[in-house]
Parts: sequence; C-alpha cells; structure tokens
Amino acid sequence: MIEVIGTDAGAPASLPLDKQQLLRQAPLVAAPLRLHDALTAWDGWSGARLIASDQPSALLDQLQGQGQAVVLASGDPLWFGIGRLLIQGLGAERLRFHPAPCSLQLAFSRLARPWQNAAWISLHGRDPGALAARLQQRPEALAVLTDPSRGGVTEVRELLRASGLEQAYGLWLCERLGHPGERVQRLAPSAALPADLDPLHLVVLLAEVPPPLPPESLPLLGIADGAYLQHPDRPGLMTKREVRVQLLAELELPAAGVLWDLGAGVGSIGLEALRLRPGLQLWALEQRGGSAELIRANAQRLGVVPAGVIEGRAPEALSELPDPDRVLIGGGGRDRAALLRAVLDRLKPAGNVVIPLATVEALAELRPVLEGAGLTVSISQHQAWRGAALADGTRLAPLNPVLILRGQKRSG
Repeated sequence: MIEVIGTDAGAPASLPLDKQQLLRQAPLVAAPLRLHDALTAWDGWSGARLIASDQPSALLDQLQGQGQAVVLASGDPLWFGIGRLLIQGLGAERLRFHPAPCSLQLAFSRLARPWQNAAWISLHGRDPGALAARLQQRPEALAVLTDPSRGGVTEVRELLRASGLEQAYGLWLCERLGHPGERVQRLAPSAALPADLDPLHLVVLLAEVPPPLPPESLPLLGIADGAYLQHPDRPGLMTKREVRVQLLAELELPAAGVLWDLGAGVGSIGLEALRLRPGLQLWALEQRGGSAELIRANAQRLGVVPAGVIEGRAPEALSELPDPDRVLIGGGGRDRAALLRAVLDRLKPAGNVVIPLATVEALAELRPVLEGAGLTVSISQHQAWRGAALADGTRLAPLNPVLILRGQKRSG
C-alpha cells in the first residue's frame, strides 16, 4: 500500500505519531525537494530510499513496481494536489490518503469564519472569466486560488473592480499559510500591495454591507451594482447595471406621473428612475419577504423617496395602486400573461409597459397579449460584456443576454 500523507510546514516533526510511524517503516519515501533536508535531519529518519516528488511523471515511473511507500504532499493531496495524478497513474486501490488541512481551511480558520457555505474557484491556468461569472452570483464568501504568473491578487482586484463590486466585498490577502512568515491582511480597494508580496498566496472575498455614499456623489444614471443592498439568501438576484440603463431608456420616463415597478427585487430600476425624474410617483411591488425594508433602505442610500413600497403578489396587490403612466414588469412567473392583462386594464392612454425577459418562450407568450390589446410593440435583445484581466491583456466576459418587450398604448 502506498500511503499518501498530507503535511504542513513543520513536517515531518509536526506529523501525528501514527503518520510518523508510517514514515519510519516505509522502504521508499517520495517528497518535494524542499522537504528532503528536514527529513534526513529528523530524529526518526530510518534511512529509507528518498526520491523527489516534484516531477509527477518521473514519480509515477518509480512507484509503479513499489509495494510499500510513503508519498508526502502539502495539505490535502486530493484537493488540487498530487492525489488525482497518483490515482490516474497507479489506481485508487493501491493508495491510502491521509489529508492535512488545506489552504482554504487554514485561510478561514485565520479569519475565524465558518466556511461550510463558502464558494471557491481556482485561476491556475484557467479562464478568469469564470471568476467574473461567479462574482455576479454574489456569494457570501469566495476563496480564490490565484495564479502568480498572471498577477495573483492583482488579477482578482481588477476583476472585482470591473464587476462594480469593490464596495461589496472585503478582500483578504493570505500569504504563506502554515509556513514561517505567514501573513493575513485586509486590503482596501485603493491600498497598495505589499512590496514583498509572496507568490504563495490566495485571496478570500467576504461580502460586506457596502458603505453608504453621499447621494450627490452617485452618478445620475448607471449606479454600480455593488452600491445596492442585496437579499441575503439571493445576493446576485438583481438587474445588472448595463440592463438597468437600457430599461430606463425604454420606459421614456415623463417628468411627472405614476411608475409601477412590479417584481422590484432590490428596487434598483425604480429608484434610479426617481433620481432621473424626481416628480414621478414610484410604487414598488415585490413578494419576497423582507423586500419592503430592503427597498426602503436602498432608497435612503440613493436619496429618493418612493410613493409606496408594498410586499405582496400581483395582480392582487395592484388594486391599492393609482393607475400608472409607466410600468416595468420584472416578475410574474407562470402567471405573467394574466399579470400583463391586469396591467393593461389600468395603463393610462399614451402609457407604456416594459418587460425584460430571459427566454424566447416568454416573449412568444406575452407579445400576442400586447398586440391583442392594440399596443404598438417593439422587441430588442441586449448583450453586454465586461472587461476582465487576462495575463497582459483584457478579455470580455459576457453577462446573460436579455430580451426587452415594450408596448406603447395609444394616446386616446
């Protein structure tokens, strides 16, 4: 049996006694070259044949005919370690694994943070677009195994900035975890990187309540996604900045009148509409529990006051609202056609309704409803990409495409 033993920086002396015994009894020991001096100087060293494990193909060749051996590896050999290659080359039946804490365990323990719900991603030789996509889901905690050859933490910061989420996450830089000179520190968005940054580092992103900014410092249009408070159970469930801008344009907001934001989510579209047209009456409706409090909190952050924020289901809750001049329908689910008919019954002359959609099936269902009611219909499809760092250049990471269905009611 080949025993694959995970180690920390203090190996072999720091190994549990039972693992030390396996090491003493092994006729062959494979270990990274950096451990060879510590092994031969160890009091328990048996004088076994010692080979390097730094070149996996050569290691597999030397282990092929070996009945008993020990392979030392960092942390958990089955988590981005040598374990996968050993299984592929030797077969799982010849191997027994003894993991030590991996770098993620060490990082979250240093931060005193539970990590059972944490997400993680590796950038080693991988497309950084995967990190951009993961950030759009707004995980509560995200560990990033960086690629030093592409800038390490610098690449993560650039992707975070490009996603508009710098204020929504605290960035923790973890260097040389478990080794002498270990360092864990929080980096502010504008802080310089350590001059002696160690290439052996990972990054942990922890969601934070974005600090409130003076409303007058916010742009009039296209506020960053990270400026909004989110639903804690669905943190990525909001209309992205690029789509918000287009939807506000499609609404053709009047200087005064009534705007319904149905399926308002975190309130981003309706609240930005109020910044553009302070004379509007905004009525935001969202069925998710706790949404009214969240939308009001976001309204305060943006310096606007909705006419009303209601937790309830449409179309039942529409009876409480004044007739609208403009309607944005962001929800409805399977009842969306019935909801649209109820909206059209109340929509004022010359009013319009704007509906962002994710599927062509939804478009096929709702378009006939608008046309059957005599509205002028327009359809557009929008796809946005965000720049993401790629080695010494920039790639474009796509956001989900959105179909926009718009209906304009006649004036009389």
